Amino acid sequence: MASSSQNPLQNFHDFLPLMAGKLGGDGLVGELCNGFNLLVDGEKGVITFESLKRNSALLGLQDLTDDDLRCMLKEGDFDGDGALSQMEFCVLMFRLSPELMEASQFVFQEAIEQELKDGY
Repeated sequence: MASSSQNPLQNFHDFLPLMAGKLGGDGLVGELCNGFNLLVDGEKGVITFESLKRNSALLGLQDLTDDDLRCMLKEGDFDGDGALSQMEFCVLMFRLSPELMEASQFVFQEAIEQELKDGY
């Protein structure tokens, strides 16, 4: 049996597309911000390993190991400070949702095509 530390998100169920469909873009971003606020270290204003570990049960992640949690932080930590800012957290949530990424790419492509049509 494989350890959860090999892929901490292997049992992750992607609810973001469903949420996006029900809430719309602004509503989804608001919910992502609420999720960030659940996990944030109140003094530092970012998600740290300690705050993620302390609050991971709120997301049903209580069974993840410390290594799993560190991997999750590392996956989204673009500036290398060892923590997740609100922007890094939101980007990570989108990256973890392949279906939502595909939809976002389609919308972006349509917007570019429309802009090109309008410009010429």
